[in-house]
Amino acid sequence: MIGARRRRVERLATRIDAARRAGDDGWLCGACADISGLSGAGIMLMAGDVQRGSLCTSDGVSAAIEELQFSFDEGPCLDAFRDDAPVIEPDLTGSGRSRWPSFAPRAAAAGAAAVFGFPIAVGVVRLGALNLYRSTAGVLSGEQFEDCLALASIAGTTMIELQAQAPEGTLAPGLEAGANLELRVHQAIGMVAAQAEVDVANALAMLRAHALDDGQTLRSVALDVVARELDFRDGRGIRQPRWRHE
Repeated sequence: MIGARRRRVERLATRIDAARRAGDDGWLCGACADISGLSGAGIMLMAGDVQRGSLCTSDGVSAAIEELQFSFDEGPCLDAFRDDAPVIEPDLTGSGRSRWPSFAPRAAAAGAAAVFGFPIAVGVVRLGALNLYRSTAGVLSGEQFEDCLALASIAGTTMIELQAQAPEGTLAPGLEAGANLELRVHQAIGMVAAQAEVDVANALAMLRAHALDDGQTLRSVALDVVARELDFRDGRGIRQPRWRHE
């Protein structure tokens, strides 16, 4: 069994390397989608229990899935990372609704019918999770499940190897093109923390609550904070007159 898994990893790693040499934006996620035979893929980066954004997405639906997970703190990548185990949700409009009440209906509306999360780690270093979706409901085949496990392992090793060659504080060139590290959101979290005099965890919770109440994404609320059109000095988001910022 161990030998068979090793051969699978080696075989799929060759295909991943070929995608890297092709150099397209989001090549890693695109290769994961192609190899698994699923509709799309995304990779969520984590630091501790904090989301840092997506390393790559293969298409618009995958990008929407990553943003929804980031906005609502729900979804397959988060559960896979926190539980350190694969997450299989074959029907977002059925069982997925009770599992992720905020994420599931929005992800389904974006075009995902089934989602699957696989933790990404290298040794004891936990990096995030690989998310894959399918546009039709249904479970993974045994071959697909084993391929996805292997792809998550390869993704982690690839990320570490490429990042080891990058200058400190920067993302490796082979990864940067497809990344969305949500820098504006992290900037907004810092601003809200200062305005409301709370820690960053509570600042993030305030932004998420405002986004949910207003039916917005976390990113759109963050952009309003950064533009100084939304202020949390009184502990809740208050719209500011535009003339004050002109």
